[in-house]
Amino acid sequence: MDVPAIATQALTRRFGDFVAVQDVHLSVSPGQFFGFLGPNGAGKSTTIKMLTGLLAASSGSIQLLGLDLAKNPVEVKRQIGVVPEGMALFGRLTGAEYLNFVGRMYGLDRETAGKRTAELLEFMQLAEQPKTLVTDYSHGMQKKLALAAAVIHGPRILFLDEPFEGVDAIASGTLKAMLQRMIARGATIFLTSHVLEIVERLCSHLAIIHRGRLVAQGSLEELRAGVEAQAAAAMAGASPAVSAPGEKLTLEEIFLRIVGGTRHADQELSWLG
Repeated sequence: MDVPAIATQALTRRFGDFVAVQDVHLSVSPGQFFGFLGPNGAGKSTTIKMLTGLLAASSGSIQLLGLDLAKNPVEVKRQIGVVPEGMALFGRLTGAEYLNFVGRMYGLDRETAGKRTAELLEFMQLAEQPKTLVTDYSHGMQKKLALAAAVIHGPRILFLDEPFEGVDAIASGTLKAMLQRMIARGATIFLTSHVLEIVERLCSHLAIIHRGRLVAQGSLEELRAGVEAQAAAAMAGASPAVSAPGEKLTLEEIFLRIVGGTRHADQELSWLG
């Protein structure tokens, strides 16, 4: 059996008395496009920060590519790429300077870093303004630069926290095609996004976290099968977004069923009614 690309055991993170993530057991196989979902404040970003070494776990363990992250942090980080929640770019550099710097930090020689920088800037449509500082980039341009920096060294695992936020439709399509090519070459992608249509289109396997606990994990079909048995009962009463008989539940419907969300079509604000 293949060693999981990502595996956690009883992963927990506390902030004082508040438990943000509790006893999370994750398993992501190599080559999976894995979606990590949850409502706001559920613990998604905290979990990603722990998985990428940006935040220490309070307890539990993390293995990436068969290596214990706590014992082999540098070796693990050489093999992963991250687009974090806040992007954390160096604003006083140009795009080329930033990518060259990141490439060199990952151990690429000067020639390789320069070649990949030029290719990435062209691919991301960022090459036309070579002297523009990163701080003067639009939000969408910064997002594309962050993704370029995350893949410049050819990572085996790519962590993406809301990678398509603020990216135009044309660039979004290009980035999705690039990510699919990475999967085809054996990379593993761990994606969190509030845009469930994107997750449903891209991801083969999913996990859902709610109030710090993992409440579902498996393929989309496995999650769908787990809730479709309740569809008839749900249709009889007040329930979230129920599909008509014979239709497959969408990921949005599955998500709402699992986390207990509700939608009221007739609910209105008093001053807008």
